[in-house]
Amino acid sequence: MNNLALLPRALGALFYYSPVEQINLATLNDLESLANAYQWQNIETVSALITSLQQHRYSANKYNFSVLFEGQGEMIAPPWGSVYQNRENLVMGDSTAAYYEFLARVGIDFEIKNQPLDQFGLMMWALALLMEEGNQVAIVEFLAVHLLPWSDRYLELLQSNPESPFYADLAKLTELFLNQVKTEIGLTIEPIKLYK
Repeated sequence: MNNLALLPRALGALFYYSPVEQINLATLNDLESLANAYQWQNIETVSALITSLQQHRYSANKYNFSVLFEGQGEMIAPPWGSVYQNRENLVMGDSTAAYYEFLARVGIDFEIKNQPLDQFGLMMWALALLMEEGNQVAIVEFLAVHLLPWSDRYLELLQSNPESPFYADLAKLTELFLNQVKTEIGLTIEPIKLYK
């Protein structure tokens, strides 16, 4: 596996699967691995976030995951891109259809039927797959068109959640990662109208 893809793969799992799932246990038991999985520009900030994640590990529990990512009650930060890009905050909007076309074109098939594929964790996995393939053209399109126009708002809302300081810190770490990738590629993101 391409080392560049380790971090988005681990982050994707944390945003998609409950913390009690086997896929997340190794990462949650060794949060330092998130610092070591990428060439961070600001390692001091990352180290402070890792320490905070370790201190707040208790708040990465099944209940908080369900509230924040599955929709028990009103969701503070819905993890689906279409919610932010659709006037009625609906999942499976026009942006989702465009994203599905992109995935088909670049040959990514998650074979997931119970979740819109514009779920943030799944999108981090798509980024990992594109990084593994070294498909720079597709990475630029993915970030500029499908992820970054709405992800800052999502991560901002997740950072302000009152349920789990762990997931708030995870959102900060992920924001740092995406901003560094954007800077390294030299991307400028055209702002779009967001509805949440």
